[in-house]
Amino acid sequence: MSETRTPTAPPGAVDVRPSRARRMVRPAVVLGGLAAATVAVALRDPHVQGSWGVCPSAALGFSCPGCGCMRAVHDLTHLRLADAVSSNVLFVALLPVLVGLLGWWTVDRWRGVERGSTVLTTPLLVVGAMVLLGFAVLRNLPQFSYLAP
Repeated sequence: MSETRTPTAPPGAVDVRPSRARRMVRPAVVLGGLAAATVAVALRDPHVQGSWGVCPSAALGFSCPGCGCMRAVHDLTHLRLADAVSSNVLFVALLPVLVGLLGWWTVDRWRGVERGSTVLTTPLLVVGAMVLLGFAVLRNLPQFSYLAP
């Protein structure tokens, strides 16, 4: 790692931040993994019984918040939005947010911006967990059977 003095740093200070190439390793691995998984799900139809094995929660008789995500990804890669929504409406609704957060993280890594945890992190995680739990409960109730995958 080369040590260079930053323009705003006092004399004698060195910039010990990792290089851009090193900072971009994690986003590249995550984006590559997501791309490979998306291609795999696009090519092998999860609508076919047993094509990806057995879902543990479905084997136990209930639908978890993630049930239907693979089918939704498959449907989205084949441009069938209505089918994707019927597989997992919460996943499809949150997908733009997830893509935006992934993009934000990638751009931050590119620019060398380090964001620590903020005061909002814990409340957002709690709200997210409550939304997932509520969705799991609702999609398993008979009156909300339309939410089931």
